[in-house]
Amino acid sequence: MTHPDDVIASRVLHLLEQRAVGTSICPSEVARSLEQDEPAWRALMPEVRRVARALAAAEIIDLTQGDDRLNPDKEPEGPIRLRRGAYFKHP
Repeated sequence: MTHPDDVIASRVLHLLEQRAVGTSICPSEVARSLEQDEPAWRALMPEVRRVARALAAAEIIDLTQGDDRLNPDKEPEGPIRLRRGAYFKHP
């Protein structure tokens, strides 16, 4: 099942808001919160990563691998984490 970008973005922001400042979430947490069935949430992962890159391009979140902040204009390889960015705000 696909989800609109704004639903995915809202879930990313909501999950980050629930965490302490400076901590991160895994994109799979976003997908799992939207789809319970493993094949469904795994199929949603490319969309979650795409939306995360758009949020990172707007500096709302940061994409990270370890302590490295990733360039959102380039598709990251391997596992990534999502953190609050410079312009993070969530109602």
